[in-house]
Amino acid sequence: MSRVYNFSAGPAVLPEEVLKEAQADMLDYKGCGMSVNEMSHRSKMFDDIIKTAESDFRELVGVPDNYKVLFLQGGASQQFAAIPMNLMKNKKAGYIITGQWAKKAAAEAKQYGEVVELASSADKTFSYIPDVSNLPITEDMDYVYICQNNTIYGTKYPELPDTKGVDLVSDVSSMFLSEPMDVSKYGIVYGGVQKNVGPAGLVIDVIREDLITDDCLPGTPTMLKFKTQADNDSLYNTPNCWSIYICGLVFKWLKNMGGLEVMKQRNEEKAAILYNYLDQSKLFKGTVEPKSRSLMNVPFITGDADLDAKFVAESKAAGLENLKGHRTVGGMRASIYNAMPKAGVEALVNFMEDFEKKNLK
Repeated sequence: MSRVYNFSAGPAVLPEEVLKEAQADMLDYKGCGMSVNEMSHRSKMFDDIIKTAESDFRELVGVPDNYKVLFLQGGASQQFAAIPMNLMKNKKAGYIITGQWAKKAAAEAKQYGEVVELASSADKTFSYIPDVSNLPITEDMDYVYICQNNTIYGTKYPELPDTKGVDLVSDVSSMFLSEPMDVSKYGIVYGGVQKNVGPAGLVIDVIREDLITDDCLPGTPTMLKFKTQADNDSLYNTPNCWSIYICGLVFKWLKNMGGLEVMKQRNEEKAAILYNYLDQSKLFKGTVEPKSRSLMNVPFITGDADLDAKFVAESKAAGLENLKGHRTVGGMRASIYNAMPKAGVEALVNFMEDFEKKNLK
């Protein structure tokens, strides 16, 4: 069976070159006679894997020396609790609510302190990013939290909020490594890797070192203390060795492709193909305000639930997989991450054009 074009929001498409290299290594990694899935996380072989992965990640992103890079388990959702547990010294933080994941993060943080809703786009079903240029941020806030790209709703911050000197914490799961990033603008930036970087089961945290202390909230589990993980170089317990290995291959693939500036150009080109079609289509409509559009996740609708369902079924039969929108919003969504080739987006648009001709009343 030939590979399909996989538009899943996560777990998502991976580069074919990476999958083929992993396939070749599966039984015998670099002549050691065993798989990465079988080797000790304390071995010299795996130590080389994780250290090379971190080095390549730092080089790709341009991580400053005063930031730690941690490979953690629990996914991005576990960070919803870990962040307030580690950072809420004043028991107060500001959250900007632009979708389901920021909403869930805020709800989790309310267990540990006061959560101030600084802005929200809930009034229009999270179809835009609110103005973040002059928010009611106070200096007693421990941090300001955002979800920078909203997978479900297809929005992305066109610019970072002015946090008035308060540390910015950002979940970048669904835009991770899709474009250059200035890490120095964040206190913490983190992402679950299964959307744009690797297999599920891993989250990468990039944390400024002064935020890593023993001064956590009472009752913080040992495993959720950033200091525990930083002091042990992400090896306090057995990490997700396989996911770290695959992410390391993806980092090398990204470097070989030319780095994050090149990926941004590629992603802008792919997104333009789809958005340009949606903007002139008489059947399909994008659901996001243009200035807030994501390069990674593109939701769209016909306005007719039955027709949406027909589109999803027929596109699947045509080898265009996982185009059904998130269960909370319906419609369709195409996630066009780094590893989605331009040809995949072109195939989608060609199918949409044909579907429109056949179904436009």
